[in-house]
Amino acid sequence: MLKQNTQLEISFSNHSELYDILIEEDNFWRQLNDMIDFSFVVDMLKDKYSSTMGEEVK
Repeated sequence: MLKQNTQLEISFSNHSELYDILIEEDNFWRQLNDMIDFSFVVDMLKDKYSSTMGEEVK
């Protein structure tokens, strides 16, 4: 799915500002991440992982 300009940005970490500092704007993976909405992956996996431990829920 391509990202639309009206989407809200989700902050996954307190350190997400580092992404802008460390990853150059012309980096392929950064450009791909900026173009494609990967939020469907989060939705698919949210019931598979613990929100506090980050490991797989059995």
